[in-house]
Amino acid sequence: MDSSCQKSKIAETKWLVFEESPIHGLGGFAKTDVPSGSRVIEYLGEKITKQESLRRCEASNHYIFALNEREDLDGNVDWNPARYINHSCAPNCEVEWDGSHLWIVAKRDIKAGEEITFNYGYDLVDYKEYPCACGSAECVGYMVAETFFDKVRANGPKFEIRNSKFETNSNIE
Repeated sequence: MDSSCQKSKIAETKWLVFEESPIHGLGGFAKTDVPSGSRVIEYLGEKITKQESLRRCEASNHYIFALNEREDLDGNVDWNPARYINHSCAPNCEVEWDGSHLWIVAKRDIKAGEEITFNYGYDLVDYKEYPCACGSAECVGYMVAETFFDKVRANGPKFEIRNSKFETNSNIE
């Protein structure tokens, strides 16, 4: 096989290999079948205050998780390959906080080679700035929490990826 056609492996863990994703940039892919309920990977990072979290979010850091009323976790660190896991409107994983660790956990059985995804759970503030490219049949066009799917669907046409650009699909009702 021509080396230009081979996928470039970025990182690897027990369950995952990180490489180029059809959804966006890099993604995590199951190396083997992953049973439902498995802790696929820990989301690592720096614990920061809410004030520091706000500052970093305003500086376009999209890797921050809210932990509690006082602290957040900034996953934008080199030693956190989980930051490459992409959003999906129909995810195969979910995020679980066990009080000291943030885990990406399989919601269902995952087949080897399948891209690992979770719903980023964004709220409706500026949601149109975060178009979704997951490609699932359930895609609402934006990276919002499932709670907001009906509201987003009611607000008009979703976006689709065409030629690596986001364009309105006026045929969607």
